[in-house]
Amino acid sequence: MSNNEVMKKLRVALSLRDDDIIDIMKLVNFSVTKTELSAIFRKDDHPNYKPCGDQFLRNFLNGLVIYKRGEKPVNE
Repeated sequence: MSNNEVMKKLRVALSLRDDDIIDIMKLVNFSVTKTELSAIFRKDDHPNYKPCGDQFLRNFLNGLVIYKRGEKPVNE
């Protein structure tokens, strides 16, 4: 399963919109535009298809943890 397929399945399973994904990526200081997102979610035979890299998926998953659980508390 490709990173693009993982992103598509997570998007559907969590009912995420483009704005939600952009906000999640901002939580880990990773900027992404709606155009870049639409390229990732296209079919692989489309001319504007863009493969989802490991770094993108890794940052999305890290941001998703913060989005769902909140910031990690700082131990004093």
